[in-house]
Amino acid sequence: MFRFLKQWLGFGINAEQNEEDNMKKFLIVGLGNIGEKYTNTRHNIGFKVLDYLAEKEAITFETLKLGDIATLKIKGRTLILLKPSTYMNLSGKSVKYWLEKEKVPLENLLVITDDLNLPFGTLRLKTKGSDGGHNGLKDIQDKLQTTTYNRFRFGISDTFSKGRQVDYVLGEWSDEESSKLNERMKTSIELIKSFALAGANITMNQYNGK
Repeated sequence: MFRFLKQWLGFGINAEQNEEDNMKKFLIVGLGNIGEKYTNTRHNIGFKVLDYLAEKEAITFETLKLGDIATLKIKGRTLILLKPSTYMNLSGKSVKYWLEKEKVPLENLLVITDDLNLPFGTLRLKTKGSDGGHNGLKDIQDKLQTTTYNRFRFGISDTFSKGRQVDYVLGEWSDEESSKLNERMKTSIELIKSFALAGANITMNQYNGK
């Protein structure tokens, strides 16, 4: 009855259906820098997680405006995977464009980023927070004008000497780290799917700190 009343009042069923469909869409953003020299660097963990997910799901990325895009459908949800092509410090431009283009609700945005403040391989989902000195997050915050968006932080630890932070984050994984990455990738894509299917709160309880 309510749906017919809305239609009679001019709201229309199509608008309601479109809103429902948009709530089932998610923008999953992996942060990183484009170019082969950055492929295996710690700062590119966002790209690495999405590449791993795409490989496991047998989907491919297509180069489009401001980034590489792949689409994954799981249990009635549509996950739009985005690897910005703007370089890390301008990630916000790409994120804002694809959020608006695909009409994805802000609460369905998930940004994957490296985190120096977490031990290597530690996973942590947060629904808000500061940029923590991360230039990619800083630009996203600036472009979206909010600090309330979901971010999936992948710990890379802070085992670098004073003044060597840039070299460290733009450096490649050590042999020991590389040997453990595959297992961490598996858990990372489980976290992403849980975020889309079960929501942020349940996912945080299940995966944070693991």
